[in-house]
Amino acid sequence: MLGVFAPCARVCAMSPVFSKPESAALPQKLLARYLLLLRLYPVLTKAVSSALLSALGSLLAQIIEKSRKKKGPSKSFDLGEPLRFATYGFLFTGPLSHYFYLYLDQLFPPDVPFSTVKRLLLDRVVVAPAFLLLFFYVMNLLEGKDTSALMKRIHSGYWPALKMNWKMWTPVQFINVKYVPVQFRVLFGNLVALVWFAYLASVKK
Repeated sequence: MLGVFAPCARVCAMSPVFSKPESAALPQKLLARYLLLLRLYPVLTKAVSSALLSALGSLLAQIIEKSRKKKGPSKSFDLGEPLRFATYGFLFTGPLSHYFYLYLDQLFPPDVPFSTVKRLLLDRVVVAPAFLLLFFYVMNLLEGKDTSALMKRIHSGYWPALKMNWKMWTPVQFINVKYVPVQFRVLFGNLVALVWFAYLASVKK
């Protein structure tokens, strides 16, 4: 009698209905690995994730631009731009953001009155303009362009980009400094920055 049901048991075990799907455990495994790396190598982990997401944002900008110009001549992807964005994310966005959020919590602890407002004001009024200027400078440097090209780019693109930064990032940063744990703030910002870097790539051009 047991021999009759043995083939059925094997089929049921192999069926996705009866077996535990391995794909369901994959996100948990990736999250566990990320949390481990974040605990062991916080700066490096945030630098690598910033580099990858910055490069992805640059590619997204090129895809959007390519879709808008379907009628025109086909333009190949500029692989140098994602590399420059990845370099900027690895060397600047990840490490600087890591230390900035740590300093922010030390400067304005949660028990300080209006700590969220103070954090947000420091980020929006002081850090955002300086960080954006750094972006323009580093990108100009990585492209091998001179100071006149940098000044021209700043004159034409800095103020529109800063206004867009204030519009887009102010509510994002309010959520970030108010509700997101400090170890996840860089990752949260990087995910939103997919759209932001796509915008910066278009402004930069």
